[in-house]
Amino acid sequence: MAPDSPQDQNQDPPPSPPATRSDRSAWNWLLLLPIVVPLLTFVYNDEEPRLAGFPAFYWIQLSFILLGVASTVVVYRMTRKRG
Repeated sequence: MAPDSPQDQNQDPPPSPPATRSDRSAWNWLLLLPIVVPLLTFVYNDEEPRLAGFPAFYWIQLSFILLGVASTVVVYRMTRKRG
């Protein structure tokens, strides 16, 4: 087939590239919370208070997991595309 055939001239132009995705949201700053808070060792560097017999160091470390999950869920919910 020759490149100037009528079939080639009737084809639609190639689709335009999709709009650039913007992940810039103020909610993303909340993801720094589970990174920075565990670095503040003076908050949990103690044996007292105890919770169910566990020193504060251990149960506060476990609460950091909940902090990370909660902040991730909030950021996801607030930044997801609707529609």
